[in-house]
Amino acid sequence: MSRPSMSVRAAVLRQAGLPRPYTDSKPLSVEYVNLERPGPGEALVKIVSAGLCHSDLAAIEGVRRFPLPVVLGHEAAGIVSEVGEGVTSAKVGDHVVLSFVASCGRCIYCQSGRPALCDPGRQANRNATLINGAKKFSKNGIVIGHHLGVSAFSEYTVVSEKSLIQLPRELPLEKAALFGCAVTTGFGAVMNTARVRPGSSVAVFGCGGVGLNIIQASRIAGAATIIAVDVLDDKLELASRLGATHIVNSKKSDPVDEVKKITGGLGVDYAFEAVGITGVMEQAFRSTKKQGLTVCLGMTSPESRIVIPSTLLIDEERQLVGSFMGSAVPVRDIPTLVNLYLQGRINLDYIISRYISLDDINEAVEKLATGEAVRQIIKFK
Repeated sequence: MSRPSMSVRAAVLRQAGLPRPYTDSKPLSVEYVNLERPGPGEALVKIVSAGLCHSDLAAIEGVRRFPLPVVLGHEAAGIVSEVGEGVTSAKVGDHVVLSFVASCGRCIYCQSGRPALCDPGRQANRNATLINGAKKFSKNGIVIGHHLGVSAFSEYTVVSEKSLIQLPRELPLEKAALFGCAVTTGFGAVMNTARVRPGSSVAVFGCGGVGLNIIQASRIAGAATIIAVDVLDDKLELASRLGATHIVNSKKSDPVDEVKKITGGLGVDYAFEAVGITGVMEQAFRSTKKQGLTVCLGMTSPESRIVIPSTLLIDEERQLVGSFMGSAVPVRDIPTLVNLYLQGRINLDYIISRYISLDDINEAVEKLATGEAVRQIIKFK
């Protein structure tokens, strides 16, 4: 006999590409929807905090396309309320952060230690389902999809148990959501993808939630020169507080020229792009020295193209790589990052611009689009 579904409030995207300002067009509809109870291998999680990320904005803009309607949100922390049959990775009452790529554990990428590249997990995300193919949200008989297997903009959500990462009780849940994306993606790009060396030079293009964590991670890795590049002075000030040794406002001067000046004409050892604009990716690449490494993290449209001089790849042995989810192994990396935070080595207060309610979400999306906010966190009661 099936158990009755729950009625929960959630932010639903029904149409992508609506015009700005989003305070007027209201792309996210806050409404009551039905949520099925967890089945085998699934867990019901009460969401305590959920962050607004540029990946959410990319879905709203239609840059990243998902089957609609869909409950958005992929960066979240909460408390396990119910578990389905066979769940062993968590129990009721556990504090958890949610991983937005559930891995199958069997594909070649999972077997080689790259679960963020899991084929079944990524296909499920494209289809707006859980990794088992299920969709648990609905309204009036119409099925509603899951955003990246999480659907964090909801009072409760159902996820695969493979999306659950347990948290220590001393970590405040209202801040813990950041470990679901911003912290893990930024630190992972430095520690896993680039493997920044002590004494090296780094340029970070884009000082949002991910970019500021790249700066923190570069500081912890021992980089001697950390150059923050952005168009907003407020974000550059935050970058300085978190470890940037130099700041460049790319609205006021050419960032490639400025990076070269700061590094004595050489360029940096590592450049990170955390904006999702192909022109900025090209700037980051041109700011590196010979044998320099450029890491691109920003989400772009599948149709976007990067244009770089091929001679720089060959004659100067420069490298250009991508980093998805910080090349992370969530069950390994998130506990390590949480420990760094509990030791006082990671600052989250500068990353969080403000706390909001679910009803404020369209205003928050507009602030995200203008760039005036870093991370806005939805706090659920």
